[in-house]
Amino acid sequence: MGDSVTSKKTRAIGGGRTTKIDGKKNKALLHAGPKAEGKAKGKASTQANGNGSSEKPTLNGRLSLRPPSPASMASPVAGSRARKSTKPQVATRQLFGTDGIRGTANEAPMTPELALALGKAVAYVAGRNKAHTPRVLIGKDTRLSGYMIEQAIAAGICSMGARVILCGPIPTPAVAQLTVSMRADAGIVISASHNPYQDNGIKIFGDDGFKLPDDQEIEIERLMANDALLGPRPTGPGIGKASRLDDAGGRYVVFAKATFPRGLTLDNTRVVIDAAHGAAYKVAPLVFGELGASVTSIGVKPNGVNINKDSGALHPDNVRAEVVKRGAHIGIALDGDADRLIVIDEKGQIVDGDVVMAMCACRMLDDGQLGKKTLVATVMSNLGLERAITSRGGKLVRTQVGDRYVVEAMRNGGFNLGGEQSGHLIFLDHASTGDGIVAALQVLAIMVRTGRPLSELAKEAMERVPQVLENVTLRARQPLEQMRHLSLGTAKVKDALGADGRVLVRWSGTEPKLRIMLEGPNEDLLRTWAGDLAAAAKRDVP
Repeated sequence: MGDSVTSKKTRAIGGGRTTKIDGKKNKALLHAGPKAEGKAKGKASTQANGNGSSEKPTLNGRLSLRPPSPASMASPVAGSRARKSTKPQVATRQLFGTDGIRGTANEAPMTPELALALGKAVAYVAGRNKAHTPRVLIGKDTRLSGYMIEQAIAAGICSMGARVILCGPIPTPAVAQLTVSMRADAGIVISASHNPYQDNGIKIFGDDGFKLPDDQEIEIERLMANDALLGPRPTGPGIGKASRLDDAGGRYVVFAKATFPRGLTLDNTRVVIDAAHGAAYKVAPLVFGELGASVTSIGVKPNGVNINKDSGALHPDNVRAEVVKRGAHIGIALDGDADRLIVIDEKGQIVDGDVVMAMCACRMLDDGQLGKKTLVATVMSNLGLERAITSRGGKLVRTQVGDRYVVEAMRNGGFNLGGEQSGHLIFLDHASTGDGIVAALQVLAIMVRTGRPLSELAKEAMERVPQVLENVTLRARQPLEQMRHLSLGTAKVKDALGADGRVLVRWSGTEPKLRIMLEGPNEDLLRTWAGDLAAAAKRDVP
């Protein structure tokens, strides 16, 4: 089993310090323009819930974080009596999940009211302790609701005296890269990634191009919940402005091409790209075409309501068929915001994120380029990946699910390659977040250098251990240690598998859904055990 890494590294937007808001006066100053400066004051109207409640925040005039119901406040130990805690309550995020805020557009919490409040809070934090007027860059995918949310966020930012740079539809990693190259103080992405068009989301990058740490997202939520903490707003010439960056896509194309090794081209390489009618519909074909590839593009006709619909990384059958039909060397299926990909070999077979990581990590090990000979992956990555890396003298470090946690572990440990089985791949030498286009270019570089087909490279990279996934929707969340039948069943399966397999049981980060993952040599037996564990969970939460 790989090592578990818990990151403690944090950084505030724009390099400012994180200010605690606990009912005392907030001494941080708002720099929202040359003359707009005021003392932040007031008390936080709510305290973040620290018990993991999944209840949604509600909007009542301004943002209000509703406290959890008594039923949701489960005791940490089954059967123990409630007692007054002697430890201070640890705040947790109410709105932000593992990848920003997400929900059905125009329903709480994903409303223009929330977007306005978020814009104000981000502008406040981005401008704190700055002598210059802060600048916030905004990009989005192709969802219809993106217009509504974009304008609301921009209005909030401008109301605090900050400047807005609108980039239009561009990939999530493009926002991260442009935030750094434009010397912006923060970057905001409006996207629900692989979700259907009815949903939307918001995620935030700091001025270094990395997603925000948990503690700063908690602070932003507190600021959103209490306008008084933001201090007086500027008036007259102190109000912010918005401008449009017309060549945002072109700038990203130049950046992405620069990650492909000099001296190599994609001449005589046939590539099929499925952009999922999403954020990369313009830039993805340009990147590969300008490097010399013969490109067939599908999923490049967004209409606001067809993002991810029967296309892209979630539905790779279209690109698989197109690869075989056209005799292409590779197929690249992106998701709606192009921060992850699924690769298809010349035979139309899927090459998932684990195999891509194995290919790239082994190549980097051979070339002496893998930082500290270590690859970072999540607990969901296949045991075969771990064995492939260790057999080459490398090491696998595992984190909890979520590319943000992979990146944190990479930064803390000084590692330069990591990712998820789902196709979020982070090449930290090139990018600060998952980038489907950059990842595809690294795979193509290996193919060009070796002159070998992708199917052969993938087969050699790792031997997959049978893996079974079971999702169980339950009435409500319950701490795993309180689920007696499930705990007993899990222990028995672990004993039976020993060193030949793994058992992982975890709650989804967004809904009362239990995820059960088993790995081992006998797939039929794994399926039986997975069903048994699912039944045990239902007994615990009837």
